[in-house]
Amino acid sequence: QLQLVESGGGLAQPGGSLRLSCASSGITLENYHIGWFRQAPGKGREDVSCISFNDGTGFYADSVKGRFTSSSDKAKNTVYLQMNSLKPEDTALYYCGACWYGVGRYDYFYGGQGTQVTVSS
Repeated sequence: QLQLVESGGGLAQPGGSLRLSCASSGITLENYHIGWFRQAPGKGREDVSCISFNDGTGFYADSVKGRFTSSSDKAKNTVYLQMNSLKPEDTALYYCGACWYGVGRYDYFYGGQGTQVTVSS
């Protein structure tokens, strides 16, 4: 069973920052690309990122490029998503997972409950 736990969500003002964490006790994250996707009420899933744990390269959605950055900590077996210049449209439930590029889209293998990010003044 994939055991990934997201944390770090909360309420932020527009223009503010949050850092999400994705930790695992079941797998060694450095062996994977780890990414984030988000789900807002009434909207479909939006793929946010899919990044190599080891070299930080990969995919960011155009909607977050330049504002969100993924990083990793091997010792803590944790991936972070630093979110800056937050916008109300970033409000969503964020999930992390092992990711790969499938047929025309990114796919995620995840197991957490997500962490809620709300951007509002």
